Amino acid sequence: MRLPPLSLVLGGASSGKSLFAERMVRQSGLAKVYLATAEMMDGEMSDKINAHKARRVGQGWRTIEAPHDTARALAQIEGGEVALLDCITFWLTNLMIDDGDWTEELDLLIDVLVQLRAPVVLVSNDVSGGVVPENALARAFQKAQGVVNQRLAAECDLVVYVRAGLPQVLKGQPDLEDVDDPW
Repeated sequence: MRLPPLSLVLGGASSGKSLFAERMVRQSGLAKVYLATAEMMDGEMSDKINAHKARRVGQGWRTIEAPHDTARALAQIEGGEVALLDCITFWLTNLMIDDGDWTEELDLLIDVLVQLRAPVVLVSNDVSGGVVPENALARAFQKAQGVVNQRLAAECDLVVYVRAGLPQVLKGQPDLEDVDDPW
């Protein structure tokens, strides 16, 4: 599968978006780099991270832990490689927890993305389909995630929404028939 320069794979929690994005990257034929943004903050996250790692064992992935300085880590991806950044939602969460300027970091991330000479697949949660949260922090996060997804989608050549493991193309002309069935 030939990947466009920038792809965004969106979906809800446990929608199959990461699995779909991993298959896209695997089938590119390029050296695979996994940029991980999640942090093991509790047992549940540890289990989730370990499950993602186990899925990649023996498949030739190079993993870069980049929960905070993600743009700089991404800038080190070389030609002949393909990067999977999983996920934008944890990247944004990390910034907001640290009281970082997520708009400035988003500008930096986009600058790096558009200058890379290697394809990048981004994974992000779509948080727009639920109810408006009752607390201010959750509302601020939902709004920020919506802005981040919109800005990234505008820059991407391919945008795919995954629900129940099934991809729906929102933007671009992929060759999704080349993406093998995970089951």
